[in-house]
Amino acid sequence: MTVRELDAAGIHDPALRAAYTHCRGLNARHGKTYFLATRLLPVDRRPAVHALYGFARWADDIVDDLDSSATPAERGRALLALEAQLETGLRRERATEPVIRALADTARRYGIDRVHFTDFLASMRSDLTVGGYASYEELGRYMHGSAAVIGLQMLPVLGTVGPREEAAPHAAALGVAFQLTNFLRDVGEDLDRGRLYLPAELLAAHGVDRERFEWSRRTGARDARITDVLRAAAAHNRAVYRDALPGIAMLAPVSRPCIRTAFVLYSGILDAIAADGYAVLHRRSVVPRRRRAVVALDGLVRAVAARAVTRRGEEAPVAEPSCASPSSRPRVAPVREEAL
Repeated sequence: MTVRELDAAGIHDPALRAAYTHCRGLNARHGKTYFLATRLLPVDRRPAVHALYGFARWADDIVDDLDSSATPAERGRALLALEAQLETGLRRERATEPVIRALADTARRYGIDRVHFTDFLASMRSDLTVGGYASYEELGRYMHGSAAVIGLQMLPVLGTVGPREEAAPHAAALGVAFQLTNFLRDVGEDLDRGRLYLPAELLAAHGVDRERFEWSRRTGARDARITDVLRAAAAHNRAVYRDALPGIAMLAPVSRPCIRTAFVLYSGILDAIAADGYAVLHRRSVVPRRRRAVVALDGLVRAVAARAVTRRGEEAPVAEPSCASPSSRPRVAPVREEAL
């Protein structure tokens, strides 16, 4: 399948093919939901998505790898080295790192503004020194670089049916929505890293503080006020998903099933968190495998239909993402990668 993707994308240089293959491996190993959704894109667009993921994953690992004994100063130097390699690659000089080689090629092919990469790295650097945020407004400034720009990087690859600038705010909102979901799901792990992405103003509104969260994480004890904070954070997250939703219809028809699937699966993590009683300080909530299979199969059907309609030169119908419960859908077998 990798060979087919690279051939379809017109990537023939052996070193460049190896670089994209490396990025695809990172996506497959670490971005399970993201990788599943990517399989629904036309084959020629998948390598670019793998390259974008590989770069984000590399920077994130520098900052967040709990298995690393590197100090914040050492991590900072590693980020600076990564940024220097990025600049080298974007100047059309031959990058030595495969992730940078693939990313630079993707940026050139799709005309992705380099500021989206530098803004991303700026937010990654702030994670080395900033452990919390006073308000959603302050958190939003951080998330512009850490999440909104991911949506903006993706937009040229996905394509749009109208002016790209009209779809951009929704693409940025979807990037933010996905990251807010990650923050809520991973709040316990982030505390272990010395960070809390729930604003202090939200905690104070429910009569708790960061120390109470750390106590709950450390002891395993529950506090109803913490549950209220987490429930409120989930409600805020759902509102951002609603802001992002109209952007799906603005995408190229062949890209909509991919983003729709990611939308349904990621927002479904919020359902899983609620079903677990907002116990995210003590365990990681996941979308049940059966639900993932149902959504993936639905996405595959939509992707095949969109490609067929596009080949005929017609406009693909737009359907709003459904969040129906698994019990309302038929039982299906997991979708094999070969079928995609």
